[in-house]
Formats: sequence, structure tokens, C-alpha cells
Amino acid sequence: MAGELDGKVAVITGAASGIGRATAMLFASEGAKLIVADKADGVRETADMVKDAGAHAAPVQMDAGDEGDVKSLIQTAIDTYGALDIAYANAGIIGSLSGIFDDDPENWEQVLRVNLIGPWLMIKHAGKYLADQGRGGSIICTASVAGLRSGAGGVAYSASKAGVINLVQVAAQQLSTANVRVNAICPGLVETGMTGFLYEAVRKKGKEDRIGQLNPLRRGGEPSEIAEAALFLASGRSSYVNGHALVVDGGLSSSHPVSRQPFGQMAI
Repeated sequence: MAGELDGKVAVITGAASGIGRATAMLFASEGAKLIVADKADGVRETADMVKDAGAHAAPVQMDAGDEGDVKSLIQTAIDTYGALDIAYANAGIIGSLSGIFDDDPENWEQVLRVNLIGPWLMIKHAGKYLADQGRGGSIICTASVAGLRSGAGGVAYSASKAGVINLVQVAAQQLSTANVRVNAICPGLVETGMTGFLYEAVRKKGKEDRIGQLNPLRRGGEPSEIAEAALFLASGRSSYVNGHALVVDGGLSSSHPVSRQPFGQMAI
């Protein structure tokens, strides 16, 4: 049976673990040939996992916020497989959790460089190739529910992810004549390499059951659940979805904060 991505070539950044690795495995299972990229050594393990599953993947160690590295990444996909169809700018860092008055410019510069300039560079270089080749394509960027409103991340992180949401909207307009779709995914709380320290801190306190307690589903998300959203946006099933920020958070952002009441009673 044909996969959703048969014959497609995809690049995925932030692929050494978490959402990026889960997406790589899912894309590969659906027939895509992959270039998996990350600054961390784990990207080689991701590529090996894909190949062990009988699919195609080549690893690239690179800095997602460096223009030369991103340009080289796109060229590697073209040189390796002769094409590019899907670009997933997933790499990101959490940065400092300090408040506005305790944060520093160095943290902001680094967070914005990776989280916002990185996706822009992917759109710039992958988008140019996708437009020029005339086949169209899909570009996906990982944003966050922290980019929607306060309460889900540090100041610089939240601002960077809000920027990603606006970036995909602008890019979708500017690539509108090239049949290149540009969308974002806004994950809620998901256990990844970036958020692992938060999960571990809660577990050490014996309060693991409280993870995701403000979420209607009362749990955190899994990387595989975000990967499913990425597959939707990468595939033809989302052919009329463009310039959109797809929220995948179990319902966390569907409400303003309220005190929990027994079922059937309304908080006033």
C-alpha cells in the first residue's frame, strides 16, 4: 500500500530526539526519503533508526540558526536525492525562564537566532528551491502555544514562537503564486529533550500525576502526536491548509485559566 509521502524528499531539523526524531520515523514509514539535521550527535542515531526500519535517511550536523548551514542542508537534499518537497524547521531551544526584568540580551539573541531566524532561513532557502522547481511543496515550522498567549514559556521563547506564527502567515502570502504551502504547529506540553528537565523536576518531587493537570486531557503530549500533525501538513491531505498555526495541545489553549470545579458545576 502506498504511503502518504511516497516519492517525496524531506528535510527535518531538530531531528536528534523528541518531535524531530518521531517525525523522521513517521515520514520514513510513509515513504519519504530524509535528510535529518541537528546540532547534536543524536541525529546520526536517528538516521540509523530510519535506515534500520528499511527507509532512506542521511544525517547532517548543523546549526539551524546559521545561514550557511541551512543553505548547505537544502543543497545536501538536492545532491543526495535530486529533489526537495518538504522542509520542516523544527529545531528550537527553550532559553532562560527568567522574567522580563531578570532576562538578558544574550539569552534573547540566542533564542531568537535559533527559534525565529532559523525558520526564516529554512523558508528562505527551501522556499526558493520549491518555488523555482515548479512542483510546489510544504514548509512546516514548529511554533508553540507559548506563541499564542502568556503562561506557556519564558519571555524570549514565547516572543520567538509568536514570531514564527506571524512568519508563516507572511511567507504563505509571499509564496502564494508558487504552490508552496507554509504552516506552523503549536505543540502544548510535550516531553522532549528541551522540556525533559521540567518533567524530571516534577518526577523527583513525586508529582508526575500533576503533569498536564491544567489540560482538558489531563496529560502531557507525546512526540508522536506532534509528528502526526506534521505528517498531515506535509501530505496532500492538507492541500487547502496554508498560513495556518495548527494547535496540538490537548485543549490547553481552548480556555482562559479557571479554578477546577466538580463535573457539571461552573466556576464563577
